[in-house]
Amino acid sequence: MIYINDTRAQYDSIKVEVQRAVNAVMEKSYFILGENVAAFEREFAEYCGTRHAVGVGNGTDAIHLACRAVGAGPGDEVLTSPHTATFTALGISMTGAVPSFADIDLETGNIDPAKIEAAITPRTRAIMPVHLYGQMADVDPILEIGRRHGIPVIEDAAQAHGATYKGARAGSLGQVSCFSFYPTKNLGAYGDGGAITTDDDGLAQAIRELRNGGQRERYNHVRVGVCSRLDEMQAAILRVKL
Repeated sequence: MIYINDTRAQYDSIKVEVQRAVNAVMEKSYFILGENVAAFEREFAEYCGTRHAVGVGNGTDAIHLACRAVGAGPGDEVLTSPHTATFTALGISMTGAVPSFADIDLETGNIDPAKIEAAITPRTRAIMPVHLYGQMADVDPILEIGRRHGIPVIEDAAQAHGATYKGARAGSLGQVSCFSFYPTKNLGAYGDGGAITTDDDGLAQAIRELRNGGQRERYNHVRVGVCSRLDEMQAAILRVKL
């Protein structure tokens, strides 16, 4: 049998490094938002070419929190591709906003920039191209449409770690971008995980608060957040694989 994804073979190739990283976490016994999460966030941001990366619980939460950070909520729409995993629409729906769709380019399978403008309504709060199967959407015209209408662009880069568009890495083009570290992704954890990248200091701060119950400092809850933090153990494993 030939497996589509053979995570065991991958593990066997890096077993010693992974076990060393896991053992170090166990020895320290600090499991939530520790030094590995902070280090991975720095390293992944540098890899993507952004100022910030914020680790979250999974890719769906990355979409949910990125949408909330740009202000999407009940009564709004987030415009995306109909050819994507259901989790793209689910992350949008978790904000209370409604996913709306522009059709795809039949050559690439990605959202067709020429179809986006006609799908924008007064309720459109964000545009979310999906980089499907690692193939980047045609981002430049999408960013131009966003600028013209004053609508932020959120990249769904859950399947595109390391992919490039005109020399720029996935996750560095939109105002904010979303990644999944599901085990079968290009960069996969050994469990669930996700991250959000951005160059915007304010968005990064909002997302850090949102992922941790709305806390700005310990026990100082400044907004209604969720509990969606990248696990310290997964961050240690992701650092090895990155």
